[in-house]
Amino acid sequence: MSDEKKKLILIIDDDFELVEGLKAVMENHGYNVIHASDGQQGKQQIYDKHPDLVVLDMMMPRMGGYPVLEHFRGKELAPPIIMITANEGSRHKAYAEDLGVVDYIRKPFATERLMETVDKILKPATKNSKK
Repeated sequence: MSDEKKKLILIIDDDFELVEGLKAVMENHGYNVIHASDGQQGKQQIYDKHPDLVVLDMMMPRMGGYPVLEHFRGKELAPPIIMITANEGSRHKAYAEDLGVVDYIRKPFATERLMETVDKILKPATKNSKK
């Protein structure tokens, strides 16, 4: 697949080791990957790069995941967002889902679990190819 047709994933997370590991796995699955280390950088990347999917950490310096979700809630340009977090508790998950996340994955998680969701979103059946 040429680079022009590869789907773009934005990872917004301040854990450099996690990001590097996810980036390698996602690139192995045929995706292009970019990174932002906090919510403010991530918001700007969404506007500038128009990713096809965002993997968003909840707790980061400067701006965490909730303000990013709140900012893009209901906006047409909002990409699908998968939240990854170390937070426990169903109220966190319920709030994130109310804000539109497509999946909520607690850390630590199996990379395969995340990639199942990523592939489901970015490699849908060809009948959904209308834009």
